[in-house]
Amino acid sequence: VQLQESGPGLVKPSQTLSLTCTVSGGSITTNSHFWSWIRQSPGKGLEWMGAIGYSDRTYYSPSQRGRTSISRDTSKNQFTLQLSSVTPEDTAVYYCADDLGHWGQGTQVTVSS
Repeated sequence: VQLQESGPGLVKPSQTLSLTCTVSGGSITTNSHFWSWIRQSPGKGLEWMGAIGYSDRTYYSPSQRGRTSISRDTSKNQFTLQLSSVTPEDTAVYYCADDLGHWGQGTQVTVSS
């Protein structure tokens, strides 16, 4: 299984960040998988943001609930992250991952005017 993140590298403050994770070599509809978004801000550790599982049930970190939305497009074998009202503190490398240890390479997102 391979995962690849895509999205804008630069987002302005107060905008909504949207990232897509494309999954290959496996099906996003496999019931046993949870698909997550994780980020790492400069100088900080990894932060789990949320996940989507089978039946489109979603789970969010309490610190991100309210600003974060995760969805999936089974026809494209993709899942997406939307983070609203971004600030410079949302600058980070964003990763997508499954629950079997497969991670994308990460995509840098900078929030700046």
